[in-house]
Amino acid sequence: MNVSHAYGVPPSPKVGRRLLQKALDLGVVHFDTAALYGFGKNEALIGPVIKPFREQIFLASKCGLAGVDGKRVIDGRPKTLKTTCDNALQKLQTDVIDLYYLHRWDRQVPLEDSIGALTDLITEGKIKQIGLSEVSADTLRKVHAIHPVAAVQSEYSLWSRNAEVAVLDACAELGVAYIAFSPLARGFLADLELNPADFADRDVRRGMPRFQPEHFIENARLRAGYRRIADEAACTPAQLALAWLLGRAPHIHVIPGTTRCDHLEENLKAAEISLNEQTLIALDDLINPDTVSGPRYNTATQAEVDTEEIRSSRALK
Repeated sequence: MNVSHAYGVPPSPKVGRRLLQKALDLGVVHFDTAALYGFGKNEALIGPVIKPFREQIFLASKCGLAGVDGKRVIDGRPKTLKTTCDNALQKLQTDVIDLYYLHRWDRQVPLEDSIGALTDLITEGKIKQIGLSEVSADTLRKVHAIHPVAAVQSEYSLWSRNAEVAVLDACAELGVAYIAFSPLARGFLADLELNPADFADRDVRRGMPRFQPEHFIENARLRAGYRRIADEAACTPAQLALAWLLGRAPHIHVIPGTTRCDHLEENLKAAEISLNEQTLIALDDLINPDTVSGPRYNTATQAEVDTEEIRSSRALK
């Protein structure tokens, strides 16, 4: 997503291709994109780069949330989902997508209809597996009863623990992978000098409560303690956040995004880090729902998702 979408002006296609090629050179085999990212530009960027390596790549994309006439639109109608898939296959220059997510549940369309369309795509050989994004445990169970779900993708990091309410356990019970997006807390746990005042005009974080002045001043106070724990663990802040997630459960996978090759290399090294019990306790004591100020989404965005919410006094301010 970072290469084409959401965090202000994206890098040039040339820089994006260089990053993707570097990922391939380093052995990355899981690539995650969506119709939404760059309103189709990200799929078009990825396609030619991975085409020579397609048999070695696990390719995921998403439908049900896309750009229409320059606006972000949720549309779960079967015809739309199938058209979105056909467009994705063309842009990705492939015959099949390994994992295709329903990016958002369209409340105006019966869930059975949207999942039925994805099931049809499997029958037609256009996708191999179905995924869901930003859903609750109840919704996962409902869909899994219609057709097996391979993965749930939702936000999960030290400062976003909603997954721990119920859906993580439901995934483990049903044999569903949990794919953690924004594992670096939208950059907060990677760049300890991060300043929301520097965000570009179209950076989505400008609309996120935790980066608003009244909340960020509180959250910034966590950074000194976090830096100290990273130093004691002999790793970078970003690696600390990723290692924490990777150690939570075997069915958790992380997909950190970046636009920089050096950060890509740094992130990948987190897989080699094992945190001891003392470090894990220190992290949980420092960053948890009661120490993080502000909800993760504003009211309008929260209404678009189906995830469980953690009711903490600070998150509801």
